[in-house]
Amino acid sequence: MIELVRGARRVRWINVAVVILRILIAFAFVPAALKKVLDQPFTDPANHGTFHDFLHAFHATGWFYTFVGVMQLVAAALLFTQRFALIGALIALPMLSAISVFCWSTGVVVTSVVATLMWLGTIGLIGWDVDKWKGVLARDGETVTSEPTSLPIDLRLWAKCGWAILILYIGTALLRGGVYRPRGLELGEPAFYVLPVVMLLPIVTLVIEQRRRAAASR
Repeated sequence: MIELVRGARRVRWINVAVVILRILIAFAFVPAALKKVLDQPFTDPANHGTFHDFLHAFHATGWFYTFVGVMQLVAAALLFTQRFALIGALIALPMLSAISVFCWSTGVVVTSVVATLMWLGTIGLIGWDVDKWKGVLARDGETVTSEPTSLPIDLRLWAKCGWAILILYIGTALLRGGVYRPRGLELGEPAFYVLPVVMLLPIVTLVIEQRRRAAASR
């Protein structure tokens, strides 16, 4: 497995896919985290059933509700940095494990599928950085070596992309006094355009990186 990962890390498009996966998982955490940090209920008070009743009780825990939101924001921020993405993935994994099991156990299929895909993606991200953590599994006295490789992408540029997304979304939430939840084509709502901009930023980052590589190779 280690040799397979090392070979994949030399392939540019796989590296691009990994950094985008980090951004996707990180961004998926942000709205849910902000709701908790801003003490907003995660579901409408009028909704009931096992799934919603649990979330109502979760919101009623007060500081614990906020603490989970803070940890989700920490995991997202670390994933956005790219450099410390492994730590972010390790923080995110137990939370996603609990969320996935909870969603499946309450029969919320769509949310369960999304949470499970995020969980699988996080497992993949941890496997991607196997050289960084494989020493934990080494036997006593066993020498652990890692193969230094130069990455075929600019992680610092992708980190700036992640921070831009995080700042944009948090800034929008703070200006509105809460997390915006689109309920249709609300073209008159400025916050409605935040999500398209967020989706555009990785594309812009990829174009900028491609142009820099082309200029450097001349």
